[in-house]
Amino acid sequence: MMASSGRWSSKSSKTDGHVSSDQQPEWDDALPVPKLSFSVASVLVFCLAVLCFANSHDAGFVYDDTWAIINNRDVLPETPLTAIFAHDFWGQVLDGKSHMSYRPLTVMTYRWNYAWSGSLHPEGFHVVNIVLHGLVSVIFLAVFSVLMSGYQVDQESARPVFASPRAALLCAVLFAVHPIHTESVAGVVGRADLLCALTFLLSFLLYARACLDSSYLVSYRPESFSLVTVLASMCLCVVSTFCKEQGITVIGICSVFDIVVVCRVDPFQLMSFKNHHIKSKQKWVLGLIKRHLVLLLTGVVLLISRLWIMRSSTPNFSEDDNPHAMVEGTLMKMLNYNYIYAMNTWLLLNPWWLCCDWSMGCIPVITSLADPRILAVIALWTGFGALFYGCYKGELTRNRRILITSLAVLGIPFLPASNLFFRVGFVIAERILYLSCAGFCMLVVLGARQICIHVHLTAKQFVSGVFMFLVLVFVLRSNERSREYRDEMALFTSGVKVCPLNAKIHFNIARLHKENNNTDVAVDEFRVALKLNAQYVCAMVSNLASILKDKDILAEAEGLLEKAVSVSPDHVETWMNLGVIQAELDKTESADASFRNALLHCKVHTDCMYSLGNLYWHLGRHTQAIDAFHNVTQGAPTHTAAWVKFLQLLDVLEKYDHAIEVGEKALAVLKYEPELTFRLANIYLKKEKYKESEKLLLVAIKRDPQNPYLHLNLGVLYYRTGNNEKSEKAYLIALKLAPNDPLILKNLQALHRKMGKIPPVSQLVMEDGKII
Repeated sequence: MMASSGRWSSKSSKTDGHVSSDQQPEWDDALPVPKLSFSVASVLVFCLAVLCFANSHDAGFVYDDTWAIINNRDVLPETPLTAIFAHDFWGQVLDGKSHMSYRPLTVMTYRWNYAWSGSLHPEGFHVVNIVLHGLVSVIFLAVFSVLMSGYQVDQESARPVFASPRAALLCAVLFAVHPIHTESVAGVVGRADLLCALTFLLSFLLYARACLDSSYLVSYRPESFSLVTVLASMCLCVVSTFCKEQGITVIGICSVFDIVVVCRVDPFQLMSFKNHHIKSKQKWVLGLIKRHLVLLLTGVVLLISRLWIMRSSTPNFSEDDNPHAMVEGTLMKMLNYNYIYAMNTWLLLNPWWLCCDWSMGCIPVITSLADPRILAVIALWTGFGALFYGCYKGELTRNRRILITSLAVLGIPFLPASNLFFRVGFVIAERILYLSCAGFCMLVVLGARQICIHVHLTAKQFVSGVFMFLVLVFVLRSNERSREYRDEMALFTSGVKVCPLNAKIHFNIARLHKENNNTDVAVDEFRVALKLNAQYVCAMVSNLASILKDKDILAEAEGLLEKAVSVSPDHVETWMNLGVIQAELDKTESADASFRNALLHCKVHTDCMYSLGNLYWHLGRHTQAIDAFHNVTQGAPTHTAAWVKFLQLLDVLEKYDHAIEVGEKALAVLKYEPELTFRLANIYLKKEKYKESEKLLLVAIKRDPQNPYLHLNLGVLYYRTGNNEKSEKAYLIALKLAPNDPLILKNLQALHRKMGKIPPVSQLVMEDGKII
């Protein structure tokens, strides 16, 4: 880390024949920002970064967190550690149905969070994210210094220099408070971006240091470098890539930095192949080539490894995920891509219009040259054209070098999301801009410096006021946005304001209303989702159809599900729910066919088989039902409902010996699960195995002492064994827990007649006529 007092020095070194900063004005003196030591600046940046997102520390798991954390078995300690290297980020097998997001090191940190807290407590996950963002912002303080002034080391103390302290501080503050980071910080899934950025920046800093003169470590001599440090930098690049795929782009940043800052080569001259320029610098050319061979080799190895992990296949995304990538025609496709780039740029410039999901109609596809949104594309490339012209024109001054590196930091980390090399599964993802935001901040500060150079003191004060206002607005907006990530309803409600045409957001709002028993609102939202996207199978599956089922509107539910399977014939859950509805309508043959279709399309078919077992039982095909429940319990030993149904069916069929065998196997897996324990105890009771039954009932009562029927069955057991006193005590406890229950009253009266207590119940009547 950089520090003026401590690890990093505030003095500049004598580099490239220039005098020290103590003898000349600093490059960023024009900026109306105080010059702070690195340690003070670090504290300021860290506190601002934490302040912006601190109110998300006690938020829950929202949106994608459900799939990456709650439903991801790779996060659980009992899952073998090797599983995280065999599965994708969501805990799925890396096959044709996977999104191919391979981030094992990020998943490993989720496991550590689970181990520290002992369970899935979201607060610990969020606190780690907030701290990581603070650390990344502080490291960016050092990186901005290096990008603007090179990696400098003080000759006297041999400590790295915090160069361009005003510009670096302003860049780091803008980065720390920018609202575009909310998704990465407030959403636990965003940890992939935070970890990737952390190791990305450390990799870059190591590479920048490696290019220093290996003898004196005080200046850049392009022909001299530390191979060990370069290799260490590339190791961190590999780590960054296994936190998130975007990490590989640090190779591009290192390459641009090497050419422009270390070798002081104009990249436009290099691309023009002016041989006389290269020959005149023959010494540094060899060093540049050697370093770039290491960069190239690392990139090739990472790409080959990635292809091997993906089994040389690419993920299959639907048109709803990224409709702009499905547009026919090169011209229209490029217009749509460039409009998406314009939207991303606008979010950096004006981060007020933020949304958790930009898919499914949120940004309609451009289909005509008459679409006015093409003006945004023209504006985008007009602005970038001016910047590129500034990179090309004139000598390779410091301003030009910073402008080139700023654009590199802005653009290179965005390349994996650009759709240029492969199709991505989203339209816009704000978290993708986490690293690119740094390049944007550099451009803003570089522009502000140019303004301050050409204005009077009063105008500088105005610029200072503008920056203070901008930082304040960003802090408030980040705070407001992170508050929206505290729960899903707030998140989706804010999203629908930005993207009212997004069917997925309406679907999620409906799902939450359904969970809160607001079924009328849920139905309305589901219908809006279907109206916006008639092919949206998820909205038609277990949600709207299940509400209609509960309202006994079975015919409409069946129609929706039949339409859904016609749209997506391999959607397992749709077939399952269709089978359930058809069973309710006594369409047994159709239900059987639907369940079998579900089994055809799902690898983990336990839920399908369970529903099929219930159908067979309903139809009186008991042998097939037994086989179905057996298959479920073999494939999913923790499927409690299947074990219970299995025991219940065997009990009804009076196959007690088989039931005992099944019950013992179930309890070996699900130790003293209350429902299983209760049912097996009853079966032992019917077989007159009283000791076994008593043992199980006592264990069940210890675990669930408020269940009156456990006490009732214990009373029956003692009644049958002739232990009347214990039987009466058990009945009285059951009666106290369930006053006036007719079954308990009947058993207690029978016991009292046997014991000669007449009238048996009247003695138990207390005030208000209630029996205790």
